[in-house]
Amino acid sequence: MEHQKPNSDSRDDEIDLGQIIQSFKKGFNNLFKSFLRVFLYIKRNAIKLGILIVVGLLIGLGLNTIVQKQLKTEVIVKPNLESKVYLYDIVNSISANLEANDTLFFGALDIDVDDLKGFEMEIEPIEAAEVTDINDEIKYLELLEKFREEEGILEVVRNEILNKTNLQHRIIFYYKDAEAGRDISGKLINYINSNEYYNELLALQVTNAKERIVKNSDLVGQIDRLIAGYSGQLEKDKAVEGTLVLSETEKLDVPALLMLKDELIGGIEMKKLQIQEQKQAIRIISFGDTQHMQKTLFANVIILVPLLLVLAYLLWDLLKYLNRKANELVV
Repeated sequence: MEHQKPNSDSRDDEIDLGQIIQSFKKGFNNLFKSFLRVFLYIKRNAIKLGILIVVGLLIGLGLNTIVQKQLKTEVIVKPNLESKVYLYDIVNSISANLEANDTLFFGALDIDVDDLKGFEMEIEPIEAAEVTDINDEIKYLELLEKFREEEGILEVVRNEILNKTNLQHRIIFYYKDAEAGRDISGKLINYINSNEYYNELLALQVTNAKERIVKNSDLVGQIDRLIAGYSGQLEKDKAVEGTLVLSETEKLDVPALLMLKDELIGGIEMKKLQIQEQKQAIRIISFGDTQHMQKTLFANVIILVPLLLVLAYLLWDLLKYLNRKANELVV
């Protein structure tokens, strides 16, 4: 007769499950007791905490009123003639003169040093738009490569490269007086653009561009007259498709002349755009309006001060509690 073993495994499972349930209950009770202790602590110290919050709000309002709000103007500029290095150097030089409170420098610019209190300036690049699809960019460059022998394609490639580069920059002027601040900002921008070297280069470039426009316009007129003059001959002479007969041995390639005319007109348009864009060494894209701003330190002072006072009180109370417990252990 076989003896049956008691089902000890099921009993062990029941015991383990019961222990787990008891552990959960104990943990929940401890958590609830901790919550009650916190609640009782806040209840006992509600008056003190309330006073600290009110005092903190009053201090925050006072600081927010005392601290003078700062103003700023943002100027978007674009360096011409590879004058980016000059732009950053001249801005750094002006900033150094502001820190040194150089009366001679600002006097020469008709700027009163007393108006420079709280006046600051800085410069930063404006990030170019990110490339969304690099494969499309590669395909486009490969397409340009096929036409590398065409006149003018190098200019297109150059423009594409420049479009992916940080060409525009932001000069930020900080000041306290709205009227004086904008006046000083305008004078400093004019000073930046007063560089004699770059102004001479711009003048020469404009002169060359105008001369090129005149020459290209003359060539366009000659092509028009040439085609018009020989168009009448087309009715008299026997012509091969796509050409005009000049004589028994000479032919006029009309498609080539029309293509040349189109390139000349494109060159004229590009030179006109160049003259318009490069009037100054540092082109002013946008001279922004006056903006109100606050220093970051005092932006949320009304909330931060009460919070800091409450945290300081809780920390002080915690240290007192730990000190009392430590004394009990020593005794």
